[in-house]
Amino acid sequence: MKITLKDGSILEYAEAKTAADITRDISMGLFRNATACKIDGAVSDLRTVIDGDCALEVLTFDDEDGKRTYNHTASHIMAQAVKRLYPDAKLTIGPAIENGFYYDFDVENTFSPEDLDKIEAEMKNIIKENLELERFELPAPEAIALMESKNEPYKVELIKEHADKGEAISFYKQGEFTELCAGPHVFKTGQIKHNAFKLISNNAAYWRGDSKGKALQRIYGIAFPKKEQLDEYLRKLEEAKMRDHRKLGHDLELFMTDELVGKGMPMFLPKGYTLWRILEDYIRDKEIKSGYQHVLTPCVGTVDLYKTSGHWEHYQNNMFPAMEVEDETYVLRPMNCPHHMRIYANTRHSYRNLPVRIGEIAHDFRFEASGTLKGIERGRHFCQNDAHLFVTPEQIKDEFAKVVDLIFETYKDFGITDYRCVLSLRDPADTEKYHQDDEMWDTAENALREVLNDLDLDYTEEIGEAAFYGPKLDVNVKPAVGAEYTLSTCQLDFCLPAKFNLTYIDKDNTAHTPVVLHRAILGSLDRFMAYLIEETMGAFPTWLAPVQVKFLPIADRHQDYAREMMEKLEAAGVRCELDDRSEKIGFKIRSAQMEKIPYMILVGDKDIEANTISVRSRKNGDEGATSIDEFVARIKNEIEEKAK
Repeated sequence: MKITLKDGSILEYAEAKTAADITRDISMGLFRNATACKIDGAVSDLRTVIDGDCALEVLTFDDEDGKRTYNHTASHIMAQAVKRLYPDAKLTIGPAIENGFYYDFDVENTFSPEDLDKIEAEMKNIIKENLELERFELPAPEAIALMESKNEPYKVELIKEHADKGEAISFYKQGEFTELCAGPHVFKTGQIKHNAFKLISNNAAYWRGDSKGKALQRIYGIAFPKKEQLDEYLRKLEEAKMRDHRKLGHDLELFMTDELVGKGMPMFLPKGYTLWRILEDYIRDKEIKSGYQHVLTPCVGTVDLYKTSGHWEHYQNNMFPAMEVEDETYVLRPMNCPHHMRIYANTRHSYRNLPVRIGEIAHDFRFEASGTLKGIERGRHFCQNDAHLFVTPEQIKDEFAKVVDLIFETYKDFGITDYRCVLSLRDPADTEKYHQDDEMWDTAENALREVLNDLDLDYTEEIGEAAFYGPKLDVNVKPAVGAEYTLSTCQLDFCLPAKFNLTYIDKDNTAHTPVVLHRAILGSLDRFMAYLIEETMGAFPTWLAPVQVKFLPIADRHQDYAREMMEKLEAAGVRCELDDRSEKIGFKIRSAQMEKIPYMILVGDKDIEANTISVRSRKNGDEGATSIDEFVARIKNEIEEKAK
């Protein structure tokens, strides 16, 4: 048999071999680092016997699937440790995930930090025992009997789901511990480094993710082959906690949440809403200069509206339940395009007045599962910087280029440099998610690909990420911590204009259907604000800071002069506050520093005598005395230039 390796070289064997044996023949160094393999592209266990021609790729921790295998074995070690320490714990599932692994347990009491320490210690014992992981299979009836004998009802439930398919059920055994699992896994528990794993946290979970199901305890962990990798991961984890917009939003009094109001429904406090208004005014002004016409539409629409658009068919699971009002059925809108389609349809259009650019800072509502909610980054209510551009086919490239320019101009103003462009395409096999019209999709995808190539943009293509009605350009940012996510988008749509029977009169005096560009520059203002909070750690540049200058009178007798100076700054449009508490100046300075105020103005006897102010900046500390007029000119220039 011929084994084709990743580099194209071929190994030949006269008899069957395991993937592990072949890996040894390639290199003992590779064998020591191997965790799994791919056989003809399918992730497989190194124990797999190969008896025919195939392509073989050996996986290590440096490969995504190899990393998952390593962490999956660590999850088995954790489950074994839990069973040793808490024999009555019932096992459910324990997969590898993007950042490590987790396992869900049915236990009497919540795991405490001390419990996690005990589990970690027992995991180290299991690693030291260097137990072999043995794979075996059983017919479904025997598999059920085995798990029933171990009093593992969740495993029995999972096996029964496969019992009717006639499949053999696979297990992995390590010492006294046997786990229902398809694999793959490394060979021995000792391959997981005892000083390079960590149990990160635990929280509540539900069986099968159903909030009506059995409440479980989930433990998260992560494992690496080197201690240095774990240390770096833990350092980043601590940084992520410091940057978490939820914590900073609370500490800086930007927004709040309230269980009585509802999950995923954040409320912006005065300082947070000040930042919101700055963002809203910024993007609206840029759009007006680019020829956009802004509208205001209701936050609800009839179900018939969304049936017409196709959202009811393809997006209903992400919408709030419908409401019966008299003889109509309404729903909170998840997006704004159907409303904007009707606004376009309200007027007759000629090719001479296209493109029509309709913009809105629009409030939308989507039903997100409670486990996915994350402050203002992902909520059930959010506000989109939305717009729809109605164009002729000949205008697609030019208008798309203008949208791309607007995105990158905006990123320059906000100092966003770490991003990548993605051409998001449909998955033709997913007939439920996408509007079914192969010709329309081919036309739209080819048109968008051609535009991106003509613009000479660097981009990657990703299948299955398109909107249900058309392909799109996503601009994904890489935040200071965590995974990348989409901030801006521009979608090409041949579908909805036809569904709403939209037309314009072309040069030949006949009706044609326009093409629509759906675009969002800031995305949602909520998510954009979360991004800014985490990137700056709440230390916003002066032009964005909710409070730009804080006046700190040294004593009560200095307050009138402080107010007089503050009025001059406010008259110049600078956002100011006065700390008129009867506290020591050191306390006031520390408070302003905690609030991350860009500038503090200290006022004392010498300032009053010299008609000056004493400036202390967040960046440079004490800058000494200056005149109020000089400072007004300086800070106005800094704001106008959007200095970083």
